[in-house]
Amino acid sequence: MKPNSSRISVNHSGFTLVEIMVGLAIGLVLTLVIMQVSTVFEAQKRATTGTSDAQTNGGIALYSIGRELRLAGYPILPVTNSPLECTTLKVDGVADNPIPSLSPVTITEGVAGGGVSASDTITIRYGDSTMGGVPTQLTALPAASGATAAPAQDVAVTSNLGCKINDKILITNGSACAITTAKAIPGTTTITFGDADATKTAVTVTQAVVGANLACLGSWNTITYAVSNGNLQRNGTDSVPGIVNIQAQYGVSASGLSNTSPDFNKITSWVDASGGTWATPTVVDRNRIKAIRIAVVARNSKMEPGVVTTACSSTTAANPTGLCAWEGTGANPAPTIDLSQGDANWARYRYRVFETIIPLRNVIWSKDTL
Repeated sequence: MKPNSSRISVNHSGFTLVEIMVGLAIGLVLTLVIMQVSTVFEAQKRATTGTSDAQTNGGIALYSIGRELRLAGYPILPVTNSPLECTTLKVDGVADNPIPSLSPVTITEGVAGGGVSASDTITIRYGDSTMGGVPTQLTALPAASGATAAPAQDVAVTSNLGCKINDKILITNGSACAITTAKAIPGTTTITFGDADATKTAVTVTQAVVGANLACLGSWNTITYAVSNGNLQRNGTDSVPGIVNIQAQYGVSASGLSNTSPDFNKITSWVDASGGTWATPTVVDRNRIKAIRIAVVARNSKMEPGVVTTACSSTTAANPTGLCAWEGTGANPAPTIDLSQGDANWARYRYRVFETIIPLRNVIWSKDTL
């Protein structure tokens, strides 16, 4: 029987050129679609991840600053001879400026320029004694210590409960104050203090009069929060990444009020740390500061192809738009967040602003001594 050659030819034939070209076209279209979907998905993932990171970093930064702000100042203050009344100060026998050194909180207003954005700096001061720095009274004048080197002095107190060796000691005698170091605790009513330099110790002794207050503060911490190169720094060390700006204001009470006034601790205005009054406040004005208002600006690390953020529309009008700290008024304007000096492409990033108000509870509780 003769084989059917035509059937064999049909069964073993391949793709035609047209079919191959159509298949390639369909494959290329599908590849293009997949690539576009992947690109969009990746961009959305980076935006979402960056926003999440900014959310986390901003929250951590605000918590870190707020936690130490709540410690600012002196937990237990006497009615008389309060550290907040000091107008002269000797630190280990050397004259120092009492207003910043003994201030619970100091804000330094940021100045834009030279590629640096105008981010504020916040300095917080507090002791960490387990007894809260409870004050005791000096009951006798200092005398040369027999147990320690010559510069040391023994001073008699009502009680030295909670004092430890190497504690910072704060002596307050009216408006005259001194800070020195505890060198020994010989007994329950004696503290030995001094410095390696006998002259410096002698200067401190002049503040240690009978009836003056003495408080063991533990370590007198001075903590400074600032922004540098997109990081929140704590005492010059990077603490939280992705933070590009801090803005802070003092919440102050009205001037001239007696501490018996019901409005003594009431905040009547929010002010920047600038101008003749609040850049370098006097002791009286410093003691009017009852709270700190903070705005922390965190940035999404993804730079967008175009402008996505605008400057704040107003620091005095209601419901401002753009990159703003909070709503201000004509009498109490909000601070300006200016990132343009630090980065020419600042508007191509997305930001999250975290804000809060921290009452200075140790200052508020000190009403009777101010």
